[in-house]
Amino acid sequence: MRFAHSAAREFRSLPTKLKFRVGATVDSLRENPRPPGVRKLVGHERLYRIRVGRYRVVYEIDDKGQQVLITRIRHRREVYR
Repeated sequence: MRFAHSAAREFRSLPTKLKFRVGATVDSLRENPRPPGVRKLVGHERLYRIRVGRYRVVYEIDDKGQQVLITRIRHRREVYR
């Protein structure tokens, strides 16, 4: 499990209650990177997103290296821009 620099910065700027929810979701991705409710992003071969309330966690799965890279954590109205 790795965080892109921008995703780490976005995580630190979240409200405290939301940090716990996002943190729990991200931790669960270690065990199962494709849980129920996850969606593959259209037009991107390895990018997925999962909902956490009104926020979205966008991440990339590297099956060969068995790594998950968190690339973005943003509000739903901002994440796809």
